[in-house]
Amino acid sequence: MDSIEKIVFDSEYFDALSTLDCGQIFRFTKIDNGYLVLSKDKGAVVYTQNNKTTIECHAQDKDYFINFFDLDRDYKTICESAKKENISILSSAVDNSKGIRILNQDKVETLFSFIISQNNNIPRIKGIIEKLCKGLGERKDFLGMEYYSFPTAKKMAEIDLKFYQEIGLGYRARYIKNLAEMLNNGFNLENFSSLPTKELRKELTKILGVGTKVADCVILFGYHKSDSFPVDTWIEKVYIEDFKGKLKDRTKIADELMLRFGENAGYYQQYLFYHKRLSQK
Repeated sequence: MDSIEKIVFDSEYFDALSTLDCGQIFRFTKIDNGYLVLSKDKGAVVYTQNNKTTIECHAQDKDYFINFFDLDRDYKTICESAKKENISILSSAVDNSKGIRILNQDKVETLFSFIISQNNNIPRIKGIIEKLCKGLGERKDFLGMEYYSFPTAKKMAEIDLKFYQEIGLGYRARYIKNLAEMLNNGFNLENFSSLPTKELRKELTKILGVGTKVADCVILFGYHKSDSFPVDTWIEKVYIEDFKGKLKDRTKIADELMLRFGENAGYYQQYLFYHKRLSQK
C-alpha cells in the first residue's frame, strides 16, 4: 500500500474552503473532515482546523500538491500590497479571504473545465465534469474513496459527439469535441506558456468556444499568469458599484484592471470575487 504524506501549513494564508470555493476549481467533494480534491489522475484530502491546513496525499504526489496549492509563494506580501492600494473593498476582501491560494492546475483540464463552465452554475458544472471523468477516465482510489481521473485527449477525441450531448453539455458539446480532436492531433497548450498575457489570450480565443472570460480564467488558473483579471458578473458588480467604473465591455474592464494592478491583478481578483459573492449571499 502506498504511504500517505501529510503537508501541514498555517491556515492564515491557506484556507481549504475559500481556496476551493472561489470558482477556480470544480473537481472537489465535501467529505467528513474536509474535501477530496482531484487533479488529473491524482487525489488528495485537504482540511483546515486549529489554525492549520493539512493536505494528505500519496507520498509520490507530495511535490505535485505542494506546487498545485502554490505553497512556495509568499501570500503575506501579496496581501500587504493589496492593503497599500488603499481601496476600501479590496482591504475588506483581503481581511475576509486572505486564505485563498491560486492553484497551479493542469492547463488542459482547466481549459476543458472553463469551456464547460460558460453560462452554467457550479453544481451543474461539477456534475458534468464528474460524468465526463466517470465515462472516459480511469477508476482510482484514495483512502478508500473512489474517483475517476480526468480523461486523456485521445480518449475524448475518439468518443462520439452524442456522449457529450448526453452528459448535459448542450451547445458546448461541439466545443469540447473540437478541442479534444485538436489536442489529439498535436495542438499543445504548453507552447503558449512563454507568451505575455494579452498574446496568450489572443491565441486561446482562436479556439472554438473560448471567449475572453474563459481565456482569462485559463491564463490565471492554468498558466498562473497573475496579471490576468477575469471579469464575470461579480467582478462587474465590484467594478461598477465599488470602483465606480464607467466601462460596459467586460474585456475592456479586464484590461483596465490588469493595467491598474499589474502582477498582483489575479490575486486581487480572487479576493474581490470571493468577498463580493459572500457579502451578497
